[in-house]
Amino acid sequence: MEEPLLHTAAAGADELSNRPPLYEGGNEDYAPVRSFDAFQRMFWIETVKLWQIGVSSVITIICMYGTNAVILLFAGHLGTIQLSAISISLAVISTFTDGLMLGMGSALETLCGQAFGAGQVHMLGIYLQRSWIILFVTTLFLLPVYIFAVPILKWLGQEDDIANLAGKFTLQIIPQIFSLAIYFPAQKFLQAQRKVKVLAWIAFLGLVIHIGMLGLFMYEFDWGTLGAAVSFNITRWGMAIAQVVYIMGWCKEGWTGFSWLAFKDIWEFVRLSLASAVMLCLEIWYMMSILILTGSLSNAVIAIGSLSICVRVSNELGLGRPRATKYSIYVTVFQSLIIGILFMIIILMTRDDFAVLFTSDQELQQAVAKLAYLLGITMVLNSVQLVISGVAIGGGWQTVVAYLNLGCYYIFGIPLGYLLCHVANWGVMGLWGGMICGTALQTILLLIIFYKTNWNKEVEQAKNRVHKWGGQDIKTESGAKRI
Repeated sequence: MEEPLLHTAAAGADELSNRPPLYEGGNEDYAPVRSFDAFQRMFWIETVKLWQIGVSSVITIICMYGTNAVILLFAGHLGTIQLSAISISLAVISTFTDGLMLGMGSALETLCGQAFGAGQVHMLGIYLQRSWIILFVTTLFLLPVYIFAVPILKWLGQEDDIANLAGKFTLQIIPQIFSLAIYFPAQKFLQAQRKVKVLAWIAFLGLVIHIGMLGLFMYEFDWGTLGAAVSFNITRWGMAIAQVVYIMGWCKEGWTGFSWLAFKDIWEFVRLSLASAVMLCLEIWYMMSILILTGSLSNAVIAIGSLSICVRVSNELGLGRPRATKYSIYVTVFQSLIIGILFMIIILMTRDDFAVLFTSDQELQQAVAKLAYLLGITMVLNSVQLVISGVAIGGGWQTVVAYLNLGCYYIFGIPLGYLLCHVANWGVMGLWGGMICGTALQTILLLIIFYKTNWNKEVEQAKNRVHKWGGQDIKTESGAKRI
């Protein structure tokens, strides 16, 4: 079995001893950091472990984002209507459904991470199967969004010709939504075990093959937008199947075969999945509004903290190491904040030029330059806020964060943005500024909550969660009822 993430701890340190605490080997928690030397050693170990996951996670994010981005790149050569239609379909319909599916699958991230940290690796396969069942049913409920995409887009104010073509493209990519019911749980299953290099390779190869298929189907076969849809479907299904093949072939301890136990206590699993979905959807859809205002500019590197910290927190809670959990959060927040500040500086230094990468329209370039300051602030806030979301998922706090997201984003942020935009006549800057205030409020409140958190209590809750959802029923391989 692979060692749980950051399998590092204090070994042999005694508070009565003058020796500095050690941070290498063993299953014990960190000793309290009481000196600058101890802080340096802890910070370095946490940094190494963070970036061991972070690099592969960045590659995965960039490649996953790239599968959508290259479709738009190829569609832009078909015509402006085709480009607009596919953009609307992916930005509105797919973002809505993908966000919900990702949120539902994030419950698995909490449970698998904590079970893996607790050494209950045999439970992971059961959790995975439960999540597959729940997400497949969720997919059936989301189908009407795809089927009735045309009237939905027209109701949202899209022009008829764009809405009609976008609706047609949306119908053509229905097969890929079923792949998400497999892909997201499998991804969380592997992330919880620190198998992020496998995810990175699958995502990279998927992107390369996707680009080749786009060129073949759209131009050589002259299928147009249909070619883009076919490539999108094949790519997403290929990545999902590749993950499942790896899980069943090379994850023998985490995957012990299909079992009827996947249906046991499934309603409790559904409740956690719904809480995760609400939390992430409120966040993703809110951030999507900012994304639209910035001309679809985004930075995948900022998400290092999100993917890394959710694994770190869940593993360390499962291992029963409250200090390691707390220290990992501090280090990740600090480094993510530095990344955010770095990119803010880059944006401000290139505010008159960076829009050239995305548009050749001079007027649009000038408009983006005026918004560069808000974009820089957003990057700094998101660099911390995304990490906090990872902490919430790792700790199983989805319900609390869902309420905070609802209040800070939709009760405070959007109304404030509306007032600044229409009453104060600040226009787009007012709308965006209000939404930034909502993000800042949510970030501050969560930081206060995390600072006051009793991590020893969180460890006990993690143990109870592992025990509650299947730990005793599947303790031995012979005890599992397999299909």
